[in-house]
Amino acid sequence: MSFLNETGLIFWAHLRANLRNPLWVLIGLTQPILYLVLFGPLLEGVASPMGAGTDPWLLFTPGLIMQIGLFGSMFAGFAMVYELRSGIIERQRVTPASRGALLLGRVLKDMVVLMVQATILTLVAVLLFDLRPNPLGFLLTLILVAIIAAGMSSASYALALATRSEDSLASVLNMVSVPLLLLSGILLPMTLGPGWLQTLARLNPLSHTVDAARALFRGDFGSSDVYIGTLVTISLALVLGLIGARTFAKENA
Repeated sequence: MSFLNETGLIFWAHLRANLRNPLWVLIGLTQPILYLVLFGPLLEGVASPMGAGTDPWLLFTPGLIMQIGLFGSMFAGFAMVYELRSGIIERQRVTPASRGALLLGRVLKDMVVLMVQATILTLVAVLLFDLRPNPLGFLLTLILVAIIAAGMSSASYALALATRSEDSLASVLNMVSVPLLLLSGILLPMTLGPGWLQTLARLNPLSHTVDAARALFRGDFGSSDVYIGTLVTISLALVLGLIGARTFAKENA
């Protein structure tokens, strides 16, 4: 069986589980939609510091899309802990399937689910708040979500194999995710903060991803934020993906 066939089988098996119970996909949208509805209108009062004539929804919505990609992929490892406990991983280990395919199939499923969630969130913003993103920019933003999801979910699966415990996994992820969220400018552009906070934010690679998504949403394809953010996102995903692949292969040897 080829690597692509093995990857496809794993991908479809895990995607089918989501299709049988799509409620979990919608539950993952609960927090972003609440932010959109309850927090988003407040941004209309601070639109001026973001730039005259700037639609606050073009700033806030892509940030929430990146939040979906960040949290949805970072916490993917909890499913792996369940599979370890239920013996699914052990059964897969005795099959001739490539260890890379076992990981990649899961990662591809996460990418698809998060892209669907990001699309639903954008549609809600379009319907409720008259959001008008650049169509091509929106599609490119979905690709950014998929790229960051690939790296983050790979690392999350690797961490799940290393900890083998929901409690340990949750402690590590919460310790990492909160600073990443606050320093990424997801809720508000970091340009509104003091200089020292902006300096810290620039050290967070996800802040560049968020800046790129915002530039894409407004159709500013020539912005340096797009090129820098895309390069940083791809580089981060490659590093995390490599770590995840090596850990997955080692733990499942």
